[in-house]
Amino acid sequence: MQVFTEIMPLRSFLAEKKSQNFKIGLVPTMGALHDGHLKLVEECTKSCDFTVVSIFVNPKQFNDSADFENYPNLIGQDLEKLKKLDVDVVYNPESTEMYPEETYVTIGFGKLEKSMEGYFRPNHFGGVGLVVSKLFNIVSPDVAFFGQKDFQQLALIRKLNADLSFGIEIVSVPTVRENDGLAMSSRNLRLTEEERTVAPVIYKTLNLLKEELLSGKTVEDSRRTAKTYIESYRSIRLEYLEVVDSNSLAQVFSIDQHSQVSLCIAAYLGDVRLIDNLYLFSR
Repeated sequence: MQVFTEIMPLRSFLAEKKSQNFKIGLVPTMGALHDGHLKLVEECTKSCDFTVVSIFVNPKQFNDSADFENYPNLIGQDLEKLKKLDVDVVYNPESTEMYPEETYVTIGFGKLEKSMEGYFRPNHFGGVGLVVSKLFNIVSPDVAFFGQKDFQQLALIRKLNADLSFGIEIVSVPTVRENDGLAMSSRNLRLTEEERTVAPVIYKTLNLLKEELLSGKTVEDSRRTAKTYIESYRSIRLEYLEVVDSNSLAQVFSIDQHSQVSLCIAAYLGDVRLIDNLYLFSR
């Protein structure tokens, strides 16, 4: 496994692999790797000839400076985990390598970023779009792998890939969960012991919402029941709980009028913000 910290040496190295017709896969991460990340890597190594994992905590996508400063940095442990999975290349640049000077280019996603994460985290997706575009240009992969836990981000990256004609195959990998249902996340490391015992309520809320909707209750009534349940836990501060069209991300008022529906949630435990989602159905 080779570790690169600079763009040009990485590009030169990968150019040689491309000349040999290697199928190159990219797994973009911000480090603090857990089993969810490693599942992405495993899927990449299975389907590609050459696997590149990027580890870069992107400052452009944090609208909260404290969240950026507190993001876990476990690069030593991360590299050891990746060595065991036959990863070929790790790209671990400094911020000055990715952003050597002030950036003026901005990326917007229109109505796709107006709800949920985009609404509560202004400029977040602009930062995501910028760094993903840079990684796509630097690595020029044939395939890129993303987790379904970041549901809205995945939808926007698909749109980015299509609109900018990157021509990359975008593969989504199902969310990996702890035994109690909590979606694996690097932010889980910041939960206190007490908060960690409460955290599975987030996934339970999604399942309750799913049960209510599939039982024939209206979206409004189902959301009300699920919100009442999660808000009964005083240590949790609910930010949003939405029923949306899986493709357009538009709010759903009747599930019978949509072929694909997803349930999305964001909540705080203390100062740790967690997100999750659940596909309701795909007709």
